[in-house]
Amino acid sequence: MNNNRSEQDTTGEWPVYAKRMGLFRNPAVRRELQQLDPELDFQRMVQLLVGYEFPFDTQRALELALFHTYANPRTSALLVRTGEFERHGQKRYDDTAILISWFMQYGLNTETGLRAITQMNRIHGHYRILNDDFLIVLSTFIFYPINWINRYGWRTLTPAEERAFFLFFREVGQRMNLTNIPQSLEELRTFTDAYEAEHFRYDEVNRRLADATVRIVEGWLPKPLRFGVQPVFAALINDKLREAFGYERPPGWFCGLLEGALWLRKIPLRWITFKPYPTLVENTLHRSYRNGLPAVEALGPTKLLQKQPR
Repeated sequence: MNNNRSEQDTTGEWPVYAKRMGLFRNPAVRRELQQLDPELDFQRMVQLLVGYEFPFDTQRALELALFHTYANPRTSALLVRTGEFERHGQKRYDDTAILISWFMQYGLNTETGLRAITQMNRIHGHYRILNDDFLIVLSTFIFYPINWINRYGWRTLTPAEERAFFLFFREVGQRMNLTNIPQSLEELRTFTDAYEAEHFRYDEVNRRLADATVRIVEGWLPKPLRFGVQPVFAALINDKLREAFGYERPPGWFCGLLEGALWLRKIPLRWITFKPYPTLVENTLHRSYRNGLPAVEALGPTKLLQKQPR
């Protein structure tokens, strides 16, 4: 167990901030972030970043992180065999988002966070997944939020905030009983570069999963707008991933418009926010659970919930 002050905190002991006049950012959030030490307070820092500063950006980044894991045919083949993304895509998306959000927003040592980690491990326990395959997924939860926020967020992250993301998910990895977890962002980057060079390549199963994820997002939009989902994903991922999925890079004008729109949104968001303060699982729409959230232990593939893990 890491020796960090966040372990003694519960949600009730951490300050809860309100927007000013119901619209404007509260500068007290950033002041608290500046006073915290990532080595000791990484859980609280992540809570502030995902709950107040960058809830939209974190969510979009983690959606792209899902794409990253599909570039390895070994991982894609496992996911295709389960059939969850192709048959129950929206529920699979919601269950994953809720579990991750619960331990990011409440902390790893609260009752909710502990139950979420336990349930995630229970689901993974039904499959034979190699340690390095887990590590590459874990790395996406670190690099994608950092890279997205630094490029498209209303401000860039400080080195301390980047360190907090890393330490938080390193702790998650330890609670997943992973081994050989890199001890710094630089070591993690070295690992991911080597892993991708060895394992990322085109395969039809990669394309099937990427297309299934595109269909999930298309379902959120009116029919006249759905044509743009796949090009948006193709524009936001890198050449290595496009090659692994067999996607073409969209035309330059399309990429330019998308990039310009994401940059323009930064301007008002420096002062105002339309997201709840704080943004939590409980005040976020989950399309599979419009009538209320399930218990933590009810999340996951229905056919696995009655089975014992291997």
